[in-house]
Amino acid sequence: MPFSTLSRITSTLVATLHTRLDLICVELEEELLRFSSYFIYALIAVFCGGIAAVLVALLILVLFWEDHRISVLLTVIAFFSASSAFIVIWLRKKMLDKPRLLDQSIAQFKKDAELLHSDQTEAVRQNGLEL
Repeated sequence: MPFSTLSRITSTLVATLHTRLDLICVELEEELLRFSSYFIYALIAVFCGGIAAVLVALLILVLFWEDHRISVLLTVIAFFSASSAFIVIWLRKKMLDKPRLLDQSIAQFKKDAELLHSDQTEAVRQNGLEL
């Protein structure tokens, strides 16, 4: 095999590897941004929900202080506990439904491997050799 052919093959492989590594970096950045946004929104929701929960609970408790304070307090606790459970289940589903980390890169590497294998097979056939 001439040196120029080997050089072109090597440069093509290096360029392909560089492109794939760029794709991996982009996917990692996207995953970091996605996780950061989930985390920030979750913190904001917890903060706002906590303040609202305390204020609503206090308001309802003050409104019914004379007659039904225990039953109102239990109702408020049950409501906020159920809301918290719903949000945790929803957030867990969102996190499980996200795309697999580096999924596109892995798929592209598989395509590259298949292409290289088919190119090798074709080259062997053209030269009249058996695999």
